[in-house]
Amino acid sequence: MCDTMAWKIDKQKCLRCGACVSVCPELALDLREDGLKNDMKKCTLCGICERVCPSRAIEVKK
Repeated sequence: MCDTMAWKIDKQKCLRCGACVSVCPELALDLREDGLKNDMKKCTLCGICERVCPSRAIEVKK
């Protein structure tokens, strides 16, 4: 599991569907060939990405 402060992505669960990327209001997420990346300089830990993830691969802790 990749841990970036209070934001985590379980790469094994991630379907790479892009649902989280499309709803991020801060444009902090980027789906790349090597996986999902979160720009923590932009991320406000709002949790929208966690709520829309169909595989529950994202965890946001405030």
